[in-house]
Amino acid sequence: MLTTLFIAVGLAMDAVAVSISSGLNLKGLTISCALRIATAFGLAQAVMPIVGWSAGYGMGDAIAHFDHWVAFGLLTIVGGRMLWEARHQEKVERCMDPLHPPRLLLLAIATSVDALAVGLGLSFLRVPILHAAILIGAITFTLSFLGVFAGDRIGRYCENRAEMFGGLVLIAIGVKILVEHLL
Repeated sequence: MLTTLFIAVGLAMDAVAVSISSGLNLKGLTISCALRIATAFGLAQAVMPIVGWSAGYGMGDAIAHFDHWVAFGLLTIVGGRMLWEARHQEKVERCMDPLHPPRLLLLAIATSVDALAVGLGLSFLRVPILHAAILIGAITFTLSFLGVFAGDRIGRYCENRAEMFGGLVLIAIGVKILVEHLL
């Protein structure tokens, strides 16, 4: 149980960083907004290990060869778009809306690709996945919810650079995932 807890916290860190970035870019943050972001990330982090665990019985470790490239690509695309928008759009339109459903789904998937690989590994170890997935999802939800509010507070002090910072954070997370898997 303790090992699963540490895995859950580790997996949640990418989602927390993106939640902070989302909080930086939200104008008029409400509890409802934070709940939507946290729910998307928490659900993705809970579902992906189940998918990976299920695939472990059918696909073996084939996913481990490219999961980092998928996460890197998705985060770099979203982060790069944020940087572009920060430099090329009017100040009024500058805010990247992390609540836009396709963007939120993309962010949730991109930050949970590692959870897919963890689920795959857990299948090889014959770990019961349901409890682990619930714990991973709950921890990600809680930390992401708090992260959105942390980002909002930070954003009040550096509003003009918030979107650029958020884009750089997403790209950095993608690079981190890629480097960890390549080394």
